[in-house]
Amino acid sequence: MKVVCVGGGPAGLYLAILLKRQDPSHDVTVHERDPEGSTYGWGVTYWRGLLDRLQEHDPESARVVEEHSVRWDEGVAHVRDLATRHHGDEGFGIGRHRLLALLAGRARALGVRLEYESAIGEPPAGSDLVVAADGVHSALRTGHAGHFGTRAASGRNHYIWLGTTKVFDAFTFAFTETRHGWIWAYGYGYGDGHSTCVVECSPETFTGLGLDRADRAEGLVLLEKLFAGVLDGHPLVARPGASWQTFRTLTNRTWHHGNLVLLGDAAHTTHYSIGAGTTLALEDAMCLAGALKEHAALPDALAAYESRRQAELLAAQSAARYSAQWYENLPRYIHLPPHRMFALLGQRHSPLLPYVPPQLYYGLDRAAGRLEALRRLKRWLGPRAARALHARSAARRD
Repeated sequence: MKVVCVGGGPAGLYLAILLKRQDPSHDVTVHERDPEGSTYGWGVTYWRGLLDRLQEHDPESARVVEEHSVRWDEGVAHVRDLATRHHGDEGFGIGRHRLLALLAGRARALGVRLEYESAIGEPPAGSDLVVAADGVHSALRTGHAGHFGTRAASGRNHYIWLGTTKVFDAFTFAFTETRHGWIWAYGYGYGDGHSTCVVECSPETFTGLGLDRADRAEGLVLLEKLFAGVLDGHPLVARPGASWQTFRTLTNRTWHHGNLVLLGDAAHTTHYSIGAGTTLALEDAMCLAGALKEHAALPDALAAYESRRQAELLAAQSAARYSAQWYENLPRYIHLPPHRMFALLGQRHSPLLPYVPPQLYYGLDRAAGRLEALRRLKRWLGPRAARALHARSAARRD
């Protein structure tokens, strides 16, 4: 099979690796519009479950990715001058640049052709399969947007993706109160003496602080002052072109058209606050490779991939939606004692939380943690109650 993959991000590179492992006779080429070694990001996060799946599909790439990752099993939240630390699941961070270099090296070793500074805006002729892994602004998808049923919804809050030389020893949340409202940062280490630092705030805080008018240097100086308590004198750093944005949640009704198929951010996005973007992209590649192996006919393989991944993504998309809403409604939770606020931060994916008073939810969650019967009731009641309350709210708006 001749495969052309447009986009040299994690999804496209890992799909190429898996296809060559399945059948070395596959002719696989990855086209990336940017120069080799360039990247727009800092570090990415993932969890132990992804490493286990990487190990199942390609032990070699799993080994090198783990070797070059940093890990943590704690989270810390700073609220004003108070801090609380909790033990949590094992998490990992790796530089996006390093991850891409490792996957590119593995792909080359397996015989994949990598073509950098090679922009492709139309599906090339003569290929059995064309994979659009060219990101949220996918040119290949945009050319057939009507067929794919592409929809994008922008979130309310503003955010900017930065780096810092402060190496956080845990996944760090920092909430700072200003006279214009709250502003907060998510920080995590990823190696090479750096951490990612994503800063977010409401539109009112964004304009009140003058971040909409400040140039890059002025904005960084202001943010360094606001988060001085966690940066410990280290600077914040912006990549060229970095700017404040609102997050765009992108969905597509269908993911394939003829021999063209969508992968990763070209197919879907989930809010960065759940830290799952890279994981979901790699899982897309695993699913598509598996479907191509299981089904001899390409239309059957692409239909199976689309159906399976759309079903698997429902939980992550729901979690991302509620997580984004939690931050958009931060004043509802921020005045709780820090350990309670942090506990509800960990529960922000719950569909029930927006409809239950925070103090009551905290008490119920604590009780459910001690009694299995209450845990079962919570798992059963949460989605049902949320659907009923959401429907009631929608009816009132209408």
